[in-house]
Amino acid sequence: MGALQIKPRALAAGLASFLPGVRALTNRASGGTGSTRYCYSVWLRHLVRAHAAGLPTDPRCVAELGPGDSLGIVLAALLSGADRCMALDVKAHADAATNLRVFEELVALFLSRTPIPEDAEFPAVQPKLADYRFPAHLLTADRLAVALDDARLDHIRAAILGQSSPIGLADMAPWNDPSVIQAGSVDFLLSQAVLEHVDDLDRTYAAMRAWMKPGAFMSHSIDFSSHNLTRSWNGHWTLGDGAWRLVRGPRLYLINREPLSSHVDYLKRHGFDLVTVEGHPAERGASFRPAKRFRRMSEQDASTRSVFVQATAR
Repeated sequence: MGALQIKPRALAAGLASFLPGVRALTNRASGGTGSTRYCYSVWLRHLVRAHAAGLPTDPRCVAELGPGDSLGIVLAALLSGADRCMALDVKAHADAATNLRVFEELVALFLSRTPIPEDAEFPAVQPKLADYRFPAHLLTADRLAVALDDARLDHIRAAILGQSSPIGLADMAPWNDPSVIQAGSVDFLLSQAVLEHVDDLDRTYAAMRAWMKPGAFMSHSIDFSSHNLTRSWNGHWTLGDGAWRLVRGPRLYLINREPLSSHVDYLKRHGFDLVTVEGHPAERGASFRPAKRFRRMSEQDASTRSVFVQATAR
């Protein structure tokens, strides 16, 4: 019965991905990070929520997992004062022209102290905030005067173009080896709707812990929905392994179908202390019948559509 959940378009895409001439087209860029206002909103949401949780808000080294269409989120971190930023992905999507455009638009947003774009513009973006005004209590006039100094902006432009610069900016793809970043170097690591796409979560959480300094923190928004592959938001959990192979195909990434408890277990196993686990529930629906591999799923897992997680490295 679970196979009836699959949307025809999702099945067609999965089957097409088995064809060599089509496969490359199924591994294209994803996400909304080509939108400057999206990047600005995501970065500032994570920064504001860090402050609310009592975490540091002036990280010197920032890493983002899964930057997508541009490096806009880590560029926003540089414009907030970070000295070194790294974007890690399974495949490079962005180019210098895109990143320069997003950068110049971000500069304008920071210079004008633009309020954080909120739900009316990005209704699905987590985490939510109580106040979407520009966080002048964090990004003070003195801090921005240094971060947005003309000479420093030129250094960031040079880094985007791959030229010599005192600003560190690295776009690493593929990232799937802990050695791509110096161990114990990252102050703040974040991701936005990315960890649901990572197949080897065990290795990924181990790598993130290796990259981070003791006491550093991470911040993740994770979407557990079917990503429109099925007729209901949780229909992917009703699909048996055979049906899922047809939907997934041989693509580099799709979704991993791991629920909230898997991420919590990996965090604890790999040396993280949880600070915030803010789950966002959805109605499971009376017709929900999980496939065999998910039949022991807890009620919390089955009803949690997304989560915002903050954790510190031991």
